[in-house]
Amino acid sequence: MKLTKYTLWIAALAFTLAGCATPATTRVYTLANPKSSAIALPTASPFAIEVLPVNVPERLKRPQMVLSTQGSTQLKILEQDRWSSSFNDELRDAMASGIAGQIGAADVSRGGRVAGQPVYRIAIALRQFNAAPGDKVLSNFGWTVTRLVNASSPGVESSISCQSAINKAVGNNVDEVVKGLQASVEEVVQQISASIIGMNNGGAGECGH
Repeated sequence: MKLTKYTLWIAALAFTLAGCATPATTRVYTLANPKSSAIALPTASPFAIEVLPVNVPERLKRPQMVLSTQGSTQLKILEQDRWSSSFNDELRDAMASGIAGQIGAADVSRGGRVAGQPVYRIAIALRQFNAAPGDKVLSNFGWTVTRLVNASSPGVESSISCQSAINKAVGNNVDEVVKGLQASVEEVVQQISASIIGMNNGGAGECGH
């Protein structure tokens, strides 16, 4: 096939435009509450918390956001809207920093226990999660707080198990969905914190609803 000058010019122009195309912007979000992370903790905390890795549904163990479509079972995995780490790690970090800030405890989730310091071990599971822009963020968390009395050879002194179903109405964009989920996490943080305070004051602890 014989190529004309016009055909070659069109091909060159298309190649140039393709090379100049602006790549899609990736937006990165975090679940951390700025108010919680800004709290200065005392140098020597009377007790500590240890937040175990958060158990989430397998489909959510990724940095990409996973959203639902209203009135449908279809899920959308957003390549350009991501968490700063895998979603389960985001939850763990947000819970740990939030609880530590609420109650003035040392966070020893990644080590640093002090001998003789009471430790509250927190296991959290996200049992249900549905986030639909323009509708709501629906989440169901189950969690257990266990008081360990000896950091070097832990023994269980007391334990409490709770669950919390949270429903937050959200606007019709990703930013609003993130705010709704942040508010949901903050609500669970407050409930867990209330349980730890009750247990630390000698009570059995309550679920904080």
